[in-house]
Amino acid sequence: MTAMTRREFVKIAGTEAIVAGMLAGSGTTLGAKPLGLPIGSQTWPHRAMIKDGNFAGMLAALKAIGVESIELCSPLDYDDFKSLSDGKQVRKLIADHGMACESAHFGMDELRTRQSQAIAWAHDVGITQMVTATLGAGDKPTLDDVKRAAEEYNKIAAAAAREGIQQGLHNEGFEVSQVDGKRTYDLLFELLDPKLVKFQFQMSTIGWGFVAADYFKKYPGRFNSMHVQDVDLKGRPSSEDSEEGTGHGAQVPVGKGSIDWVKTFEAAKVGGVKSYYVEQNMAFTKESVAFLKNLRV
Repeated sequence: MTAMTRREFVKIAGTEAIVAGMLAGSGTTLGAKPLGLPIGSQTWPHRAMIKDGNFAGMLAALKAIGVESIELCSPLDYDDFKSLSDGKQVRKLIADHGMACESAHFGMDELRTRQSQAIAWAHDVGITQMVTATLGAGDKPTLDDVKRAAEEYNKIAAAAAREGIQQGLHNEGFEVSQVDGKRTYDLLFELLDPKLVKFQFQMSTIGWGFVAADYFKKYPGRFNSMHVQDVDLKGRPSSEDSEEGTGHGAQVPVGKGSIDWVKTFEAAKVGGVKSYYVEQNMAFTKESVAFLKNLRV
């Protein structure tokens, strides 16, 4: 290392002071934004725009409020996303808006019967993570039901892995059920191959007693993403809340509910989370993104 002259030191120090002043004046917070990762949005709450053929408009609206990446749903199994069947065009539009997309949701029916088509579309878009919302083996499964569902999904995930795709599992109805006093979700961590299947945590399931931070610590490295919502556990549920699987409590913008977000993101490092997607309506998404931009973890 060569010695630094006094003049060089003063010049560098002066530059750093100017930059620091600019950041302070603009309200930018160094080290803000959880995990240093892009703030994402799951597009399901904005599906009406996609159904109307206004995918570009949806991207522009999300970009304007600070969203940097999106998670899609497959046009093969989600009717409202059929306009996105041209994967290469979808990829171009996303890039044109300065955004990224590495993950999408796929229905179990298409994974069973049209997996090769689903994978081809994923490759065209540039997607490397294929997630299913639920294995869908009922709300009151037996242990055998859970074992069969896990065995089937391991085979699906193995086929995806051979094509360079990481298969993922969300937690909805089936996953938040119980079998003989044990949570189905916990049984799936035992039965699904950790190399083939990563988990995506649905934050709103705190309404059913599923606390993300606890799961991230209990199953280190088993997660790669999460859907971000906040829930006021003292609030009354609405029909929309029930659809999103909150159990009880009303959905609110991130930072205004009952979830400890610093604790959540600290634990997410242990869980292996590499991406997160706000899954709320546009108004809530705007508030949630603003909160996340200034969250230091």
